[in-house]
Amino acid sequence: MIRVFVADAHPIVYKGLKAVIRNSNEISVVGKGLHYRDLVDHLATKKVDLVVLEPELPGFDEIRLLRKLKDQHKHLSFLIYTSLSENVYGISALKYGASGFLCKDSPLNKLKAAILKISTGGVYITNELAEHMAFNERGGNPRELINQLSEREIQVLRLLLHGKRNKEIATTLSISDKTVSTYRSRLMKKLKVKNLIELVARDSQGVSIRRQWHVWREDREQNSNGTISKN
Repeated sequence: MIRVFVADAHPIVYKGLKAVIRNSNEISVVGKGLHYRDLVDHLATKKVDLVVLEPELPGFDEIRLLRKLKDQHKHLSFLIYTSLSENVYGISALKYGASGFLCKDSPLNKLKAAILKISTGGVYITNELAEHMAFNERGGNPRELINQLSEREIQVLRLLLHGKRNKEIATTLSISDKTVSTYRSRLMKKLKVKNLIELVARDSQGVSIRRQWHVWREDREQNSNGTISKN
């Protein structure tokens, strides 16, 4: 059973989640907090697996507090559930330790889906947020990173960005789970990240993986025809 705490100043969020999981044997809402202090006090005495957190929660003054909570409760996962723009706030939230980001205008069943995915070690983000994320070596060029990767590695990378699990990727690409794990390890090494959250949290610089992939494919096609790429 996934023990969920709802930290949001609006009681309707707690009520809505309770309604969605009313008959669930996988999720249990174990508490709610209308202030950051309520969350801290609950975590000090009770066991929680995942926190549904509104960053505008009173007392939660800055996103860096998320990192502090993660350091204090290493087993704990956070799903940011907010009305704030995901393109503005999403990357920062993931960078500071969130395992997912969902806007409040999403259907409530997506909230349940996000909780379930995160509980199995996944990262939950929307396709739109994934497409705003790209990968730059610290101070480097996102395109140079793409050029390091094989076509299959890029396919796996894009599916990981869309929150797909190894088994889902294996099915989509018609390869084995073990092969997906191998590609995933290669990606972590080439992109110099330790885990999936770091991978997702790369600073975008406004360049999407999909756009870079198209450029990479165009260059490969030009080179195969004996044409020198302009870039």
